[in-house]
Amino acid sequence: MSPPPPPLGRSRKRAAHAFDPALDDAELADARTALTQGRWSEVRALLAATGDDWDRRGHRFDVLAQEQTTAAWVRDWQLAEPESTDAALLLAYASVHRALRGKGRSEKARDACRAVAALLPADPTPWLALLTLERSLGREEDVVRLFDEVRHRHPEHHHAHHLMVARLAERRPAAGQDPLHEVYDFAAWAAEQAPADSPLAVLPVVAHAERYRVLATAGSEPGDPVASGHWTGRRARQVMKAAFDWWLEWEMPGRPGHTTYPRCRVDLNFLAHAKFCEGRAAESAALFHRIGRHATPAPWSYPDRDPYKAFTAARSAALGSA
Repeated sequence: MSPPPPPLGRSRKRAAHAFDPALDDAELADARTALTQGRWSEVRALLAATGDDWDRRGHRFDVLAQEQTTAAWVRDWQLAEPESTDAALLLAYASVHRALRGKGRSEKARDACRAVAALLPADPTPWLALLTLERSLGREEDVVRLFDEVRHRHPEHHHAHHLMVARLAERRPAAGQDPLHEVYDFAAWAAEQAPADSPLAVLPVVAHAERYRVLATAGSEPGDPVASGHWTGRRARQVMKAAFDWWLEWEMPGRPGHTTYPRCRVDLNFLAHAKFCEGRAAESAALFHRIGRHATPAPWSYPDRDPYKAFTAARSAALGSA
């Protein structure tokens, strides 16, 4: 029996290059630095200013919670402001990441997230924290239930959809290249349900990469994504074209519909990876220019590669031939 895919789609190899999950959120990066030095008031101000921008709020909590010193400093925050729900949520989210690193108890993290969710009934972020945990550790029915909780509060939640796609892609690894696999149906449905300017338009590309991760890990696809042909079939090309056209219309700087969203660089990395694997040098070069220094481990690590080496090699090849 083949081993299961690595959790969260991460490579088993430790990358020599450090990727910054804050991406291009400079305010988040500054507040995170302050928190590592014990200055939690800057985090409090950042989260208060984020308001109910649910995608940005989820991104900021997730990034802050990943720091190993967060829990200790947030406990100081709680001593000063015991009624702060943001402090309670950040501590609960930090317990999720501790559990995922094998440093804490998953049941304790679940209890903490549920307690905060009861205090913040309209906020999808406690449910996102639980979904982050159960995407790796929970049963499929739990993952689906938690996704529904997030979506009930914010139907277009970007991070939650990515987590759901990653989990769905792991269904039926022995099915191989099935164009009717449920992960493709889910991604297409989510993209169709979303408004025209929603970044969920890129979700079918994410689904395609996540399914490649599963198939390559199972040994039914080559370990080199370019050699696999996974991105060159008719259906794949249609998916890539639709997502790239969306980017040209809504996200490319200088366009009338240009928008910004907190995890934009995540989508751009998936799209650049897809276009590079498809053999579209000029299109991938435009995306690499937009990504700048904000590379992400996924999907460059798929299935078990050094993500920084894979990213820089693809970028050099695209920019050199475009």
